[in-house]
Amino acid sequence: MKAIGVTEFGGPEVLTVQDLPEPHPGEKEVRIRVRAAAVSPTDTNVRTGAYDMSRSEPPYMPGMDAAGVIDEVGDGSTWSVGDAVMAIALPLGHHGGAYVEYLVAPDDSIARIPANTTLEEAATLPMNGLTAVQILELAALQPGQVLAVTGGAGTLGNYTIQLAKQQGLVVITDAAPKDRPLVEGLGADHVLDRGADLAERIREIFPDGVDAVADTALLHGDVVPAVRDQGVFVSVRGWKGDRPTRDIRFEAVWVFDEYLSAAKLDGLRQAVEDGILTARVADTLAAEDAPEAHRRLEAGGVRGRLVLTF
Repeated sequence: MKAIGVTEFGGPEVLTVQDLPEPHPGEKEVRIRVRAAAVSPTDTNVRTGAYDMSRSEPPYMPGMDAAGVIDEVGDGSTWSVGDAVMAIALPLGHHGGAYVEYLVAPDDSIARIPANTTLEEAATLPMNGLTAVQILELAALQPGQVLAVTGGAGTLGNYTIQLAKQQGLVVITDAAPKDRPLVEGLGADHVLDRGADLAERIREIFPDGVDAVADTALLHGDVVPAVRDQGVFVSVRGWKGDRPTRDIRFEAVWVFDEYLSAAKLDGLRQAVEDGILTARVADTLAAEDAPEAHRRLEAGGVRGRLVLTF
């Protein structure tokens, strides 16, 4: 089968077409004929070797999001050949990443794609959608409480804002002027300009501080002052504060733990069908153009997800 992977770590140019044996599903697994795989910052970490790869063998295939059609089912699977599904993949796991023509996935790692949604759109949902769900679970806020989301114009920021509003939270976020219409359209209650002194500007609106921060823009310590005493700071890259900071609870998302969260993934499907969540594709590229997709992603300014098609 065709796959896009790396045998050595480095820049986008190390992503090359690989010819690998076709995999087959085991018990309670399916094989997906992948049609679309989203490109995310997590994929660049696989490409550069930022993760511990000692338990994996090259070639390493990036990709945590896939959508396609089931073409083979293992014993005991509840799925059927022909089902259109979306899946979360683990690049460092047994079945590898999503930049592949055929992906084997446990039943509990997939869900139907939302109705009236393309496979390309569905491919943008699993990893970032489950990350947003985990952020909100860790924040554990009640309706009416205030969540600050840094990086509101990014895909993870988009999904976090929309799911937070579904839960009845008040949302304040930041965005560049050109992205303000997009972010306001997601339902954010307050949109501030992206830039320095964000925490201070948040405090101008909420003098006592916000109940929680979802730091999708990786601002780390710069935005901690926006959190009230006994509030929550949720990071997406493992950061838990560099020193004790008042009485704040620090949490770090680890979306790899959501690999077998089919019920949550199906909840994302329902949220799209209900008009709560908006799947957004920035552009589609042939799988062979993965290096260009990574270059564009790392250049910044992409709104929605770039999607590779197989």
